[in-house]
Amino acid sequence: MPTAFQTAARRCVAASLSLFSLVFSPGAAAAPGDGMLPREVEAALARAKVPREAVTLLVADAEGQRPPRLAWRSQEPVNPASVMKLVTTYAGLDLLGPAFAWNTPVYIDGPVRAGVLEGNLYIEGRGDPKLVIERLWLLLRKVQALGIQRIAGDIVLDRSAFDTGAFDPGAFDGRPLRAYNAGADALLVNYKSVQLSFTPDAASQVARVDVVPPLAGVAVPAAVPLAASANGQQPGCGDWRTQLRGDFQGGQFQFGGAYPAGCGEGSWIVAYPEPESFAARAIAGLWAQMGGQLQGTARDGRVPANLAPAFEMQSPPLAEVVRDINKYSNNVMADQLFLTLGLTQKRKGTFPAARSALRQWWNERIGTGEGQPVFDNGSGLSMEGRVTAAGLARMLQVAWRSPVMPELMSSLPLVGVDGTLRRRQLRSGAGAHLKSGTMPEYGVAGLAGYVDGASGRRYVLVAIANHANAAAARGAFDALVDWAAQD
Repeated sequence: MPTAFQTAARRCVAASLSLFSLVFSPGAAAAPGDGMLPREVEAALARAKVPREAVTLLVADAEGQRPPRLAWRSQEPVNPASVMKLVTTYAGLDLLGPAFAWNTPVYIDGPVRAGVLEGNLYIEGRGDPKLVIERLWLLLRKVQALGIQRIAGDIVLDRSAFDTGAFDPGAFDGRPLRAYNAGADALLVNYKSVQLSFTPDAASQVARVDVVPPLAGVAVPAAVPLAASANGQQPGCGDWRTQLRGDFQGGQFQFGGAYPAGCGEGSWIVAYPEPESFAARAIAGLWAQMGGQLQGTARDGRVPANLAPAFEMQSPPLAEVVRDINKYSNNVMADQLFLTLGLTQKRKGTFPAARSALRQWWNERIGTGEGQPVFDNGSGLSMEGRVTAAGLARMLQVAWRSPVMPELMSSLPLVGVDGTLRRRQLRSGAGAHLKSGTMPEYGVAGLAGYVDGASGRRYVLVAIANHANAAAARGAFDALVDWAAQD
């Protein structure tokens, strides 16, 4: 709970921002050239066949001390796609602090004798977004350090901290096996995805198959045939996943094709088709691979009220988590953080509670004026999410003046260097930390963050297109970044 001083301070910030919001109002946004776009941006939009009425653009001083350099349709609510992760991650840093970490408690309900746990092992999920295979291995290794080699009872997984209701991973775009469609879970293990590695063995004319994590009860072939050579030449790589003809339904993975030797070692990440059973299969499978024995089963359940944890597995700090979310646009990690805000601020790990927490935070920190965002989930993988360029720019300006600015800014991809924008090059060579977003099938593309000007001044920039050709607007967005940098 905030102190009285913090509450008063937040009210002062909100009041000052309500005055500042006048800068962005249509009647007062008297930016030079208002109603006109930079020539390079106009030309790029024309080449992309994206009308100017389908974009919203804003470039303003990061300090928020002067009118915007450019404000075009900045009060229009638009779908921001993954740009919405900026809101989730800044809210998380502001409300929880960059050192916040998730704990995953582990319990036992019986004595350990001669390496046997005479009872159940309980693992309680509390929303850790980064319980990946390496950290799951460490968790189970700590179980073994308690002297446990065989569990006479069950491994019970408590996933009750989050209540997301029924989730269909194929509902958004009909691609349930794509890892970006994985749903949030209080006990999120390895993003509910498996990594299949294919290593060519020319002598045996096969590609060895390795699966991480191992899944209990799921059969995976040890090898697949290498594609036959034609005229003594190895076949090219091409779309090797299609050539393999993978079938991941049911209790086994099958491949109806061959792996091209010319591809070298390949990796295929697949969201498990039965996500509700994934955590149980992964934990039981890894426990067996580590030499552990399980007499019972791995199943869902609740931790008994009278048990104290044997130990707790702590996640990396939030500052590291938001870096993964923004640099690599990880959807399920963003949703985990979103639900955690509902759990910590409203004591409910539900999407309605998370939206309520974000709404309260936005009103206190950013303002209560027009342009209120529509929060659907934390990732922006939604057709319902909405935000205005003016509102998002105000948030970026507030973030610039906040103590967690370094953590937020360093979490954004540095154009041409890392993350989702590592292959994107700007003509000006400008330094820019920007979060991109795209849903090409639904006509959404966006870019927002901070741009360094040649003068040494820093700007916030927001550029979003909602149009059938939105994906082609990337050149126009890059042109806007170059224009902003040439101040």
